[in-house]
Amino acid sequence: MTQSRTRRPGPSVRTRVVEHTDDRELSREDRLITEEPLEIRVRSHGVAPRRAWVTMRTPGHDFELAAGWLVHEGLVAPDGIDRVAYCTDEDLSPDQEFNVVTVDLAGGAEVPHRHVASSSGSSACGVCGKDSVSEALTTRAAAPWAGPRPEADVVRRLPDALRERQQLFSRTGGVHAAGLADADGTLLVVREDVGRHNAVDKVVGARVLGGQSPAAACLVLSGRVGFELVQKAAASGIGSIVAVGAPTSLAAGLAEEAGIDLWGFTSPGRTVRYC
Repeated sequence: MTQSRTRRPGPSVRTRVVEHTDDRELSREDRLITEEPLEIRVRSHGVAPRRAWVTMRTPGHDFELAAGWLVHEGLVAPDGIDRVAYCTDEDLSPDQEFNVVTVDLAGGAEVPHRHVASSSGSSACGVCGKDSVSEALTTRAAAPWAGPRPEADVVRRLPDALRERQQLFSRTGGVHAAGLADADGTLLVVREDVGRHNAVDKVVGARVLGGQSPAAACLVLSGRVGFELVQKAAASGIGSIVAVGAPTSLAAGLAEEAGIDLWGFTSPGRTVRYC
């Protein structure tokens, strides 16, 4: 008898809550954003797949997340992915079936040894100092964006445009978003995830798996800007970053060296340009 596959987890789950106000208590249904691990395995040269990374993410667009992460880490060129699929190993439990993806690299590419380990996601950038910032650009930067970039009046409109497409945030209030836009403010792709880094990986991965360049005039973010987000933008050849929140000092330094326009505290009435 063939065992049926478990149902793929959704991006949000139902829960019961009690809402307290000044004059009443209300029992009602609510939704929580789903958070589950995703293990990314990489296969090259016909060798058995090997673990490259584990991250906590919101299920959905998992193949895009894997593809974007590989490009941002400098492990593969945008055209270097042959296939992405959920792992079907028999030793995986039903709960793991949709939490492990395998990426087959094209053209006999190899994965550097430093990424073949039981590594996991972290909020720490692992980079300190000007020399290390320059090194990060040398090892992971794509060609600088040569096209037009959004002007301040367009920049101020972008967060609201992004918010209109944040369906998961509207239902749960617990998720980040990232979007790629052209210079006139048209959003090309938007993705949401419990991790802000994952959201950026997903939007770039969507372009890569669609056979398009990950480079774009602008990356729009629903929160603050940390070093790793600027690093991902530089690795994809993005021309500018627009964020609702503030950048960190290291993020601003990397953006300046990479030639990326950096905008923070962006709203319809105000935006601040850092570089």
